[in-house]
Amino acid sequence: MSSLIREELEKAADPLHAEKLQEFFKTGKGEYGEGDVFHGVKVPEQRKIAKKYRDLPLNEALTLLQSKFHEERLTALFILVDKFKKGDHQIREKIVSIYLDDTKYINNWDLVDSSAHKILGEWLIDKPRQTLFDLAKSSDLWERRISIISTFAFIDKGDYNDAISLAETLLGDEHDLIHKATGWVLREIGKRDREKLISFLDQHYKEMPRTMLRYSIEKLPEEVRKQFLKK
Repeated sequence: MSSLIREELEKAADPLHAEKLQEFFKTGKGEYGEGDVFHGVKVPEQRKIAKKYRDLPLNEALTLLQSKFHEERLTALFILVDKFKKGDHQIREKIVSIYLDDTKYINNWDLVDSSAHKILGEWLIDKPRQTLFDLAKSSDLWERRISIISTFAFIDKGDYNDAISLAETLLGDEHDLIHKATGWVLREIGKRDREKLISFLDQHYKEMPRTMLRYSIEKLPEEVRKQFLKK
């Protein structure tokens, strides 16, 4: 069945769009997506294909996830997210195991952002979360992004403590993609509990990378944003 998915993605391929995607996702030498390759298939079409093949067996979803083509990996993740959402405890546990064992294939921001909170985050809602803190200390950029993006599952439940602790862990991270993701998480906390965000900012704004700070304060009143940017 995975071969049928590949065929459909290849039929939908657009070489010109593929070139744009390789530039957009920074696939050049030394860039964060170095070496990634694309068919040139737009995301809505990938979602349509994933929905059509939602009954793909897990072993075939894993084969698809390990593809060199970006769209095949993303389509696999769409399928895994759907299976996780509808699966029983045993299926969910298998999917989480696949996810953690194969993070090297979840290797760009769209792949992470489409899946981390919907699989790993949801799994950890009622479980110990040391895995996220281990990932946050990884030398791999995408594992660190998985750690912070996963916390959206907790934030949606009004649980902010681990998201804030992970944000503190990642304050010194050198990569802009981690600054953006962490700022995004803090912004979402602030939308639900402004005082919680303000407390974090009061403690850490001086050491926060500028991008992280700007993202985190986006939804605060203008006068408050200006105060933190001037400090």
